[in-house]
Amino acid sequence: MSTPAGPAANEQRLHRWSWVFVLLQQLRQFIVPLVVLLVAGRRSGPGGDFAEWAPLVGVGALVVVSILQYFTYRYRIGSDGITIRSGLLQRSQREIPFARIHNVGLHQSLLHRVFKVAEVRLESAGGQKPEAHMRVLGIDDALALERIVRHQGADTAAAGGPADGAPAEVASGGRTLLALPTAEVVRLGLVSNRGMIVFAAGFGLLWQLFPDERLIARYASDSFEQAAGYAGDLHLGWTGIAGATFAAIGLFVFLLRLLSVALALSQYHGFRLSETQRRLTVERGLFARMRTSVAPRRIQAWLLQETLLHRWFGRRSLRIDTATGGREDDPRKLRELAPIATPEACDALAMHLLPGVAWPPAQWRPLPRQAGWRLFLGDAPWTLLAAAVLAWNVGPWGLLVLAWLPWSAYASWRQAGRLGYAVDARLVAVRGGWWSRWWRFAEVDKLQALRLRRSPVDRWLGTASLWMDTAGAGGMSPPLRIRFLPEAEARALYAQLGRTLASRRLRW
Repeated sequence: MSTPAGPAANEQRLHRWSWVFVLLQQLRQFIVPLVVLLVAGRRSGPGGDFAEWAPLVGVGALVVVSILQYFTYRYRIGSDGITIRSGLLQRSQREIPFARIHNVGLHQSLLHRVFKVAEVRLESAGGQKPEAHMRVLGIDDALALERIVRHQGADTAAAGGPADGAPAEVASGGRTLLALPTAEVVRLGLVSNRGMIVFAAGFGLLWQLFPDERLIARYASDSFEQAAGYAGDLHLGWTGIAGATFAAIGLFVFLLRLLSVALALSQYHGFRLSETQRRLTVERGLFARMRTSVAPRRIQAWLLQETLLHRWFGRRSLRIDTATGGREDDPRKLRELAPIATPEACDALAMHLLPGVAWPPAQWRPLPRQAGWRLFLGDAPWTLLAAAVLAWNVGPWGLLVLAWLPWSAYASWRQAGRLGYAVDARLVAVRGGWWSRWWRFAEVDKLQALRLRRSPVDRWLGTASLWMDTAGAGGMSPPLRIRFLPEAEARALYAQLGRTLASRRLRW
């Protein structure tokens, strides 16, 4: 297959081995029905011989469908976009203008790397599915297609090349904005909770495989009795038992962190953020290699995060919302500009990609400390409800949950001390958190909607919250909102931002 050369290129096919990868994808989707057929075929009953061959018939049908897809899928690169034709009996033709392509994603699993191929996803804003999903192209063809989209897109089509004033290194081979060495990826594993997520997923799978609660409870009880009996034989005493318990907990935490480090290395090894032709490109992965790019102007909102472990290591993370479609939890979407970096590096990235915007803001406007009571009143009813339910079921011991109330009041007071916001002609920013801190910000021109919300508690306390929406911001937490402002201040800010949005054009 020839490499795409330009607008006059003829229609081209996918890679000659693309049908194999389509077949593997379909087998993953239909593995459960095929296994059911295989198990049912071994049972005695009517249609015995056919039932045994049914899985092979199903696999054969998937092979035929995969090969037909290879022969019926064509794409052509024109001067203004990409044309895709597909289908045998029901044929379709899709025109995708370059200006509509907001994100180009390349994905390589270990098998892709062996065959030197890659999946290519062309995504637009707001769509739930990619505009095109090419499974698969040769890696040279995939990179060539990415370059064509980058050069022919709306950012550079008018100029016919790099934007005026672009640095020479950006126009030629790209400039690295952030690269994570192995030591940084190890730190990322240490500060993340990926190991706990995998452990929880494994526990959930175990629960599905053994749904009998009595079996799991009996196994846990037997394990505890064996451990207690072993400790009794050693005559450790209460001090020794407490030490052994803490040692076991420490070993469990160590293994979880070790698992987190392994997962971080597999996902973020070789992480590199580069800038080329007004597009940001992220490459990462040890076994499965991912490469995705997006124009900086498609960034809708930003999120800086800093947990307690981040502060111990002097690090933060920087994430973005982009105006691209697809599932919010799709790992192939460009979400992280800096999975882990120093605060100075994160601020420098934000300053570089937001020219003319002062970050961090010179001055934050704090919220009244009474906001602590508002936070506390939001948590206290749930604590009281939990205490009442436990007291009903287990007796007075359930009231021990009320001991959480003093801690909740203290945490609310500390969080209220961190709440603040900053608004100017270019940027709106909100900060919050105490144990885990965060900063959420967006350009004013990227705001799509404003909402002033008042709950019954807000009306009682005379407060209000201002919610701001941007494109593609549905999956990131915390949302962009200024909570628990005095009502007069909230309405004044709402009117100020409303006038600004009415006088400006939405940029996304």
